[in-house]
Amino acid sequence: MTKAIGGAKAPQQANDNPAIERTLEEDNGPARLRWPDLFAYGAMAFPLAFAGLPIYLHAPDFYAVTMGQSVTLLGTVLLVLRLVDAVQDPIIGSLSDRFHSSRATILALGAVLLGAGFWMLFHPTSSATLVWFAASVLICTTGFSVVSINFQALGGLWRTRSADRTGVTASREAFGLVGLLVAAVAPPVLMHLSGPQDAFHWLALSYLPLLALAYWFLVRWMHKAPLAVPETTQQDVGWWTLIRDRWRGTFFALMALNTFASAIPAVLVLFFIRDRLGAEAYTGLFLLIYFLSGALSMPLWTRLARKFGKIRTWQISLGVAVLTFCWAILLQQGDIAAYAAVCAFSGLALGADLALPPAILADHIDADERQGDASRLFSIMAFLSKSALALATGLALPLLGLFGYQPNAPMTLELNFVLSLTYAGLPCILKLMALIGLIVAEKDLARNRSPV
Repeated sequence: MTKAIGGAKAPQQANDNPAIERTLEEDNGPARLRWPDLFAYGAMAFPLAFAGLPIYLHAPDFYAVTMGQSVTLLGTVLLVLRLVDAVQDPIIGSLSDRFHSSRATILALGAVLLGAGFWMLFHPTSSATLVWFAASVLICTTGFSVVSINFQALGGLWRTRSADRTGVTASREAFGLVGLLVAAVAPPVLMHLSGPQDAFHWLALSYLPLLALAYWFLVRWMHKAPLAVPETTQQDVGWWTLIRDRWRGTFFALMALNTFASAIPAVLVLFFIRDRLGAEAYTGLFLLIYFLSGALSMPLWTRLARKFGKIRTWQISLGVAVLTFCWAILLQQGDIAAYAAVCAFSGLALGADLALPPAILADHIDADERQGDASRLFSIMAFLSKSALALATGLALPLLGLFGYQPNAPMTLELNFVLSLTYAGLPCILKLMALIGLIVAEKDLARNRSPV
């Protein structure tokens, strides 16, 4: 059993059917979402997303060019740290659930680690530079995981109408996509105004108050938000028991398949733009269209989820993704306008992938009364996302290498075909499999819990 802080007791079971949702809302009457609350909660997504690009994109280049470190060693360190980052997520989730009553303190600890690691990363020592790089990234990513897992868990514990949960996740992810856009633009602008070292000094200096302000907003929101928490200390449930539940097993399997499908083009996008399309000069524009389309699509997916339910809306987005990747397979050298459209439609599907699965999981947490496992369940989502990216990195490029592909080298007809199939064809098949699985499991998932 659970209790609600700042609100009435939650209904025993939520449902993805919009008509049933409306009935539950009339009976229990959780307050409608307000923009100030969405802003106060979602603001933390901005600094979280902002940190990602400097850590994994700009920092290796900074250490290689400015600090004279080996690219091979930097890449090896990052690969190991990515694996550590993924493995530690379930541990962080377990500890966060165990000490859920101290969540504000946990968030503070995570924010301090994130801020300190980010500052350290761009203020290296001249001696043992590679060790400093590894320690900085480890501290930074650990703090990121602590904050992001608890941040998402709070969204899952927010007692609101089931129909509004997509709005919660959509607003959060919109903040995140805006953070990505700013992170993509800020370093080049700063480097244009000053040297790389000064640019990243100012980037880190501006990041710290931004992170602190977002934490302040989040904690203020926590103190007045209607958050569902366990009424009593629940008996610990093992990971295997937690995952093998029929609903959760189906949901996470489909999410893993869909996430892996999305990770492949994310890993290969720069190679596809440069070597298949010959449009390297437009890379920034393509990425801008992609992320901006994702951010702007959030109101659309929120409205569709209200009308058709979250599961059916996720199916629609997967259908959009499948058709988009089918189109991408056919693109030829110089198809700049067509690829810009592909970026717009794939960004549209990205918005749904970011907004809908967390909202569906939040419905399940409420319906199955798993508030005591919220952090662990959202840590599984984080683990799947990071593992999918690592797996795609470890498989996609070696697969292309088997066919003789070399980045930035002359392309043959066969290599063009293989690159197109790997970048777009394989994700298309995987997305189609996820769509079929979601259609087959629609009734079970819409119940938000396994049949008793």
